[in-house]
Amino acid sequence: MTFQPRKFLLAAVCAACLGTAFAAPDARIASLAAKEKLALLETLKELVSIESGSRDLEGLEKISDLIAAKFKAMGGEVELVDTSAEAYRMEDTPEKIGRAVRATFKGTGKKKIMLIAHMDTVYTVGMLDKQPFRVEGDKAYGLGIADDKQGVAVITHTVAMLQALKFKDYGTLTVLINGDEEISSPGSRALITRLGSEHDAVLSFEGASVKEDKLSLATAGIASVSLNVTGKASHAGSAPELGVNALYELSHQILQMRDLSDPATGLKMNWTISRSGSNRNVIPASATAGADVRVLKVSDYDRIEQQVQERVKKQLIPEAKVAMKFERRRPPLEATDASLALAKHAQQIYKDELGRPLGADDKVAGGGTDAAFAALKTKAPVVERFGLQGFGAHSADAEYVLVDSIEPRLYLATRMVMDLSRSKIAGN
Repeated sequence: MTFQPRKFLLAAVCAACLGTAFAAPDARIASLAAKEKLALLETLKELVSIESGSRDLEGLEKISDLIAAKFKAMGGEVELVDTSAEAYRMEDTPEKIGRAVRATFKGTGKKKIMLIAHMDTVYTVGMLDKQPFRVEGDKAYGLGIADDKQGVAVITHTVAMLQALKFKDYGTLTVLINGDEEISSPGSRALITRLGSEHDAVLSFEGASVKEDKLSLATAGIASVSLNVTGKASHAGSAPELGVNALYELSHQILQMRDLSDPATGLKMNWTISRSGSNRNVIPASATAGADVRVLKVSDYDRIEQQVQERVKKQLIPEAKVAMKFERRRPPLEATDASLALAKHAQQIYKDELGRPLGADDKVAGGGTDAAFAALKTKAPVVERFGLQGFGAHSADAEYVLVDSIEPRLYLATRMVMDLSRSKIAGN
C-alpha cells in the first residue's frame, strides 16, 4: 500500500494558490496530522487484530491493556475501571462487564475536556481469521474498525499531537474508552454520566458517514417494553374452559397499546416480537412480547412508561398474571445552544482552514450513543461523530474507514481541544 502523508498539506497550499477563500491551516498541526497518519493506521491494525466483542472478557482485557499502555506511555494517569458493580441490569446484561480505560492528563489551564470512544464490537470470536485488517486504496477494512476502533485511534493520536505541540493549556484532558457500548453501556453509563457532568465539553468519536460528513448533535433514545403473561394450561379440545389463555391476554395487551406512538413529538413504540404456547392442542400457559421504543426527549421516557403502566392494568382475562418491564436502554442526545456553538466552531475550522464542508444541525441522526449519557446531567456542550468517515458498521464483511479522512479529523480534534482550552468557542 502507498501513502502520501503530505497530500493534505499540498491540497491546502494548491487551494490557496487558486484563490480558494479559506485561511491556511496551522502549519504545525497540519504537519503533525500528516506525520501521524501512518502511525494511526498502525494503531488501527493493532486494535482490529484483537477480537473484542462486548461479551468477550478475554479480548476486552487484552485490548484495554493495549490502550492503557499507550496512554500511560504518553504520561497519562491511567486507571482500568471495573464497571460491573454499578451496572444498570437489563434483560441481556452479562454478569461480568468489560472494564473501561480512563486516562487523565493534567495541564496548566482551567478547562476540563473529555474525549470518549468505545473498544467493544458486535462480532464473535473467530471472525478475525477470515477478515483481518487490510488497506485497499482509500479504504482500511476490519471488524469494528468504523464502530468504533477508529475512534480509539483518533483520540490516541490526537493526544500524541497535543503532546508533540507541548500543548497543556487545558486544566484536565480526560480520555474514557469503554467496553460495553454495543450492549447499551450497562456498566459504564453511570461513569460516563458522572464524568460528563464534571467537564466543560465532551467530544465523542463515533465515526461519520462516507455519504455525509457530519457531526451529530441529536440522536434518538432507545427503550424496550417486555410483557410476560402467565396463564394456565389445559387441553384445547376437551377442556379449554379449565385453562387461562395467556395468548388471548397477550393479544389484548398488544392491541390496546398499539396507538401509543406520537408522531408529533417523535415518540415511537412498536411491538416487534412475541412468543406463546408449546403445542397446538394445549391452551398456552405463558406468552411474551417485546416492543421497541424511541424518544427524542428524556422527558418522553416518563410519559410513555406511565402510559404503558396504566394500560397494562386493563386486562381481558382477570385470572391471567401480567408482568411488565420498561428498560431505558439509552437516553436521547438532545441538541443544546452550547453544542450548536461548538459544532459551528468545528464547521468554521473545516471550512476556513481545510476548505472542506462539515455538516452539523439539530436533526436527530443515527442510533443511540454514549454521548447521550455524557450529556444527561450537564449543560456543557456534547457533540458526537468526531471520528473518521466510515461505512458498514455491524456488517460481516464490509466495514471500513476512509484513509483520507485521517488527517482532517486529527487536525480538527487537535484544534478543538486547543480552542476549548483557550475559551475561543462562543459560550464556552
